[in-house]
Amino acid sequence: NDLVVRGGAPFENLFVVDNVEVPNINHFGTQGSTGGPLSLINIDFVQEAALSAGGFGVRDGDKLSSATRITLREGSRERVATELNLSATGFGAIVEGPLGGRGSFLAGARRSYLDLLFNAAGFGFVPAYTDLTVKAVARPAQRDELSFLLIGARGTVTFNDDTPENRFENSRVAAPDQDQYFSGLTWRRSLARGVVTTTLGRTWTRFRTVQRDSSNPPIAIFRANTTEGENSLRTDATWQPREGLTIDAGVIGKLASDLAFDVLLPGAARRDAQGRPLPLAVDTSFTAWRAAAYAQATLPVGARLTATLGLRGDHYAFLDGATRVSPRATFAWQLDEASRLTLSGGRYVQAVPFIWLVGDPRNRALRPFRADQAVLGWQRLVRPDLKVQVETYAKRYADYAARVLRPQSVLQPAGFDDVTTDIPFGLEPLASAGTGTVVGVEGLVQKKLSDVPVYGLASVSVNRTRFRGLDGRAFLGAFDAPLIVNALLGWRPNVRWELSGRVRAASGLPTTPFLTSGPLAGTLDFTRYNEGARLPTFFALDVRVDRRWTLGRTQLITYLDVQNATGRQNVSALRWNARLGAVERNTALGVLPSIGVNWEF
Repeated sequence: NDLVVRGGAPFENLFVVDNVEVPNINHFGTQGSTGGPLSLINIDFVQEAALSAGGFGVRDGDKLSSATRITLREGSRERVATELNLSATGFGAIVEGPLGGRGSFLAGARRSYLDLLFNAAGFGFVPAYTDLTVKAVARPAQRDELSFLLIGARGTVTFNDDTPENRFENSRVAAPDQDQYFSGLTWRRSLARGVVTTTLGRTWTRFRTVQRDSSNPPIAIFRANTTEGENSLRTDATWQPREGLTIDAGVIGKLASDLAFDVLLPGAARRDAQGRPLPLAVDTSFTAWRAAAYAQATLPVGARLTATLGLRGDHYAFLDGATRVSPRATFAWQLDEASRLTLSGGRYVQAVPFIWLVGDPRNRALRPFRADQAVLGWQRLVRPDLKVQVETYAKRYADYAARVLRPQSVLQPAGFDDVTTDIPFGLEPLASAGTGTVVGVEGLVQKKLSDVPVYGLASVSVNRTRFRGLDGRAFLGAFDAPLIVNALLGWRPNVRWELSGRVRAASGLPTTPFLTSGPLAGTLDFTRYNEGARLPTFFALDVRVDRRWTLGRTQLITYLDVQNATGRQNVSALRWNARLGAVERNTALGVLPSIGVNWEF
């Protein structure tokens, strides 16, 4: 789930769940980023999800590339209902029902048994996770609604180091144990011509990451025990003083009151451009305050043109009191009843992740990132259930974090696996001197389920990403994939059966060659940053069949899901094999079948 949006790194994406800004919605997430292998949000709880891939309004900020808003559904207000789920990788349960006279509750828990499967298969790397979701809604008065949300998760990784082969493979993995939760209490007040929403939120994550060598018993070569906890309070108001005019405004305050970092990184994993070791040992804690305010107006300009004009201000007390103002605007022309042309653009700013600040004393002087964006789009509703859309976009980055020890590159981390390959988690000196450009075009066709029992989505993206580091030389961005194609097709002939399939394809990402000789053999050659051969083209075909059974007042749903049905050995990365003294391909799993049963009663 390392979401890459229009050339931006995964840490540039915003996720908002029930009006709470969440740093990461994944199990085993990478610190300082937003990705991870598995979402901790149960899809059965999601009422709607909206992704804005660029040009989004001033309500959402402190991220450069995208904003995803996820709204969880309310529990049933009619009766108590239960759902049990059993799949090839875990089991779970959901309970929902009325709460008082005008409220409801919704609760669910999941537990994987990946640890049982991995142990039975003799794997040396054994993950396991658990998560819990609780949502309650009350309506004390006709115009008032109170809702409470709590999502908690635990992910652990253990190692079987009983054989030399397992110890060697495990020595190439930085294992992330992670405990986290986020919660929110929201009051929504309806007005005669608008609505006011106030949310008190809390996010908290504890990371325990360790990597060991292959000795017997293994010895730790890297350790990072960190805690990040933040409290937030925000109020958003929407007002329609007259027909056609909508005004939105809001204020947000965040206090990271629980930031603690205990990091030990040896010099062998943290070297300068000449290969000299620079070990790092940090044990520190601090607090961080930031605030924002925004206002925007949407109004008609003539018979067919609508304009949305907004202004946002962000203040970062922990970045030398930096204050940034971001103007944004969107213009929409209704060409005819079915077609629309939009032009949007503006400035977007983002603070650096907290863990980057402890990598070097000079990092406290980093400035917020900046990206200026413009998006031109055309959309046509061919019929009520069929939409065609084309967008072209351009992004220009400034004040991006450039790597002092790697002057050829900027810092664009995603999932991190091995500290012997590169410096982890931004624990290095950085400078706000990087720049970059991204240009591209995207096409989308979407068919919703309707009286025609077929649904689908097809998209194609063509883009170009370039960055410049401290040496001033242009290079490919770490997530430069010139061509990306996705297609999804489903058929629901009746209420009992559903067949679906998905195709994913993308150009391979650029790579940096390894040094293959000398004392630094096995480390990346940053003099040729992203100049190695691209990874092979990615391709995957997934298929699924669902069957629903009605048994009295209960419903049984069975499914068979096959990921990567063609068995293609997609290459996710290149890595160094110290035993062989050579580069090898890290490939994903082949065919991955899964069966499951949901029982609703």
